[in-house]
Amino acid sequence: MKKLKIYTDGACSGNPGKGGYGVILVFNKYRKELSGGYRLTTNNRMEIISIIIGLEALTKLCNVTIYSDSRYVVDTMNKGWASKWQSNNWKRNKQEIAKNSDLWKRLLDLCTKHNVQFIWVKGHSGHPENERCDQLAVLASKRMELFIDKVFESTVN
Repeated sequence: MKKLKIYTDGACSGNPGKGGYGVILVFNKYRKELSGGYRLTTNNRMEIISIIIGLEALTKLCNVTIYSDSRYVVDTMNKGWASKWQSNNWKRNKQEIAKNSDLWKRLLDLCTKHNVQFIWVKGHSGHPENERCDQLAVLASKRMELFIDKVFESTVN
C-alpha cells in the first residue's frame, strides 16, 4: 500500500460564518493542494471537511498519516469517540446529541477504506504545511462563489 501524508486545516470568519478548508496531499515528491469554501458553516465543520476532502481524493487503498491542528478532530478519532457516538445513535450521552454527525459518519466510512493515523500539530507555530493549509483555507473562505453547507444551514434557519 502507498504511504502518504495529508495536511489539513479549516478556517471560519465568524463562527458560524464563511468558512474554508485547505488540504495538502504528499506522496514521495508528489504534492497536491486542495481548497474550498462554504458560505455559512463552523470552524469545526471545516476541520472535519478538510480531512474528508483529503481522503476522498485518494483513488487507491493507502496508509495515510493525517496532520491536523484540530484537537477536536484528532482526539475524537484517536480516542474512538466518533465510533462510540455512532454506535449510540449519534448521542454523546443520554441527553446530548453529537454535533456534526453527518461529517463524522463520512469520515468514519472513509477511515474503513484506508489505514489512517491522526497526528496533532500545533497551529500557527511555523509548521510549513500547516501554515500553507491555513492560507488555503482562509483564501477559500473569501471566494465569491462558496458552497452551501446544507446540513448546517438547515439547523440554523
